[in-house]
Amino acid sequence: MRLNSITPNFARTSLHLLPHSVVYQTSLHSRRPNGSRDDEYIRIPASQPCEGSRSSHWDNKKWELTVGLEIHAHLNTERKLFSEAATSEVDVPNSHVSSFDAALPGSQPHLQSDAIIPALRAGLALDCRIENVSRFDRKHYLYRDQPAGYQITQYHEPLGRSGRITVHDYDGIAREDGKQISVEIKQIQLEQDTAKSLSQPPSTHLLDFNRVSHPLLEIVTLPQIHHPSTAAATVRKIQSVLRSVNACTSGMEMGGLRVDVNISVRRRDALHDDRMKAGSATQDLGQRTEIKNLCSYKAVEGAIEAERNRQVAVLEAGGLVTGETRGWTLGGQETRKLRGKEGEVDYRFLPEPDLQPIVISQDLVQYLRETLPMQPDKQLEHLTRSPEHSLNLDDAEVLVNLDDGRRLDYYEAVRLTVQNDVSQIANAPPDVKMHAGKMCANWVLHELGGLLATSERKWHENPVLAADLAAILIHLLKGQITGQTSKYLLCLIFRGDSRPPQQIIEEQDLFLRTLSHEEYEELGRAVLKNHESLVKQLRIKPKMSKIHFLVGQMVRCGKQGTVEALKAEEVIRRLLEV
Repeated sequence: MRLNSITPNFARTSLHLLPHSVVYQTSLHSRRPNGSRDDEYIRIPASQPCEGSRSSHWDNKKWELTVGLEIHAHLNTERKLFSEAATSEVDVPNSHVSSFDAALPGSQPHLQSDAIIPALRAGLALDCRIENVSRFDRKHYLYRDQPAGYQITQYHEPLGRSGRITVHDYDGIAREDGKQISVEIKQIQLEQDTAKSLSQPPSTHLLDFNRVSHPLLEIVTLPQIHHPSTAAATVRKIQSVLRSVNACTSGMEMGGLRVDVNISVRRRDALHDDRMKAGSATQDLGQRTEIKNLCSYKAVEGAIEAERNRQVAVLEAGGLVTGETRGWTLGGQETRKLRGKEGEVDYRFLPEPDLQPIVISQDLVQYLRETLPMQPDKQLEHLTRSPEHSLNLDDAEVLVNLDDGRRLDYYEAVRLTVQNDVSQIANAPPDVKMHAGKMCANWVLHELGGLLATSERKWHENPVLAADLAAILIHLLKGQITGQTSKYLLCLIFRGDSRPPQQIIEEQDLFLRTLSHEEYEELGRAVLKNHESLVKQLRIKPKMSKIHFLVGQMVRCGKQGTVEALKAEEVIRRLLEV
């Protein structure tokens, strides 16, 4: 029997996964997000963490930091990995749970093929070798968030191996790493997610089984990162790659990607001797510790810095770093011990008996390789070098990296509409398409972006349709309205005016009414007369910012829709003789 949901009545029963049974308490009814209540979560007693040592100052010349990453990304699927229950991050807790997700006796996993294609796209985008055959294993451990007592993963025969990711200086790597570094990816593997756990100090955890069996792609890098900022940049770059191929659509900010970091330090004076030894490049690293479930770039960087400093403090005090799992809280200065790891943990990996191997044909791999969308580095190159865009690197990076790519899609929709329209103008300048691309990026990022920031809205709350912004910019490029009128129209629509831009322009008579040369001169002289001290400064030492201030005054003093900024600047410069 398969259950579509676990109701509060079911959740009140005991599952006996831990020494203390899982108990559903119903005495609290405080509201949770999306209208959920405390009694829709499963409650389990929590253990108390141990505090770590205070951090010390980092001496990069004396010590070497080494970091490896384990990145867990939610794949873009509608169903879970081993059941037909829906994947959900925001619905009522425990409302999408099958019998297998709850580990009910007799339930078995049924692999949903929907997860395989996005995982393959991710592997190819990360330059991995896709294995012809991959198999699932059971990873055994007892913890509150794993109802079956084991997790289904791919440990011995993963989906892909031997990949790499290149991270550049513009991605945010440490200055010491130069222009770029290449981080090798050991393997990528499919696995099921665990339950979501919410802590209620001092002694309670709430469990949401909606997340159990959500398909995860685990990406394991080799320990080749040596700076906290480079680790954060690597995570950011991998997330950008996953988004670009539609493998993972929600990032760290939405809980769709989590990171475990493995950290060790060792003295640099021991490096030469170690590298003379035979064996792998990772031989004789310091004792590593693991920090789990980091959910932001800032958390990745901050946790690595805190644990690095703690380990150095321990070693400089004559102590030994022990293998353990530690936690870290955003904004904190310390890591804290969660549980020990004496030697290698014995997870008792066993082949999963209820699932067949995944067999991937080379024809499918080749087809997916040939149809992969453009990667972030190629997108940046295209946006900065292609004539129809010609953007600067900063603007291109924002478009590529922010808002799950939605801002880039919006920009492209605006640009294509604008360039297709203005290129048909008779006697249009040859560089009109290039100018239009830059203008569209400026308005999407700065004008519209500024309105969103001022109103504290996220990009997905943007009320301005791409077609409406394109219509405004087309009128502006055709010289039918002024820049000031364009901004006025954008503000109106942003604040809820549902009329098309053309209708607003006609009803409010906002079409440009060109002033004569004499009228421009008269308006310019009036502005200069009102700012005599500034005029004296500009005649001695001209400054563009102050000239633009006077241009702005001319635009404001003129009647709405009559003063063009470029003509106003010409008049100001001529009157100032600069």
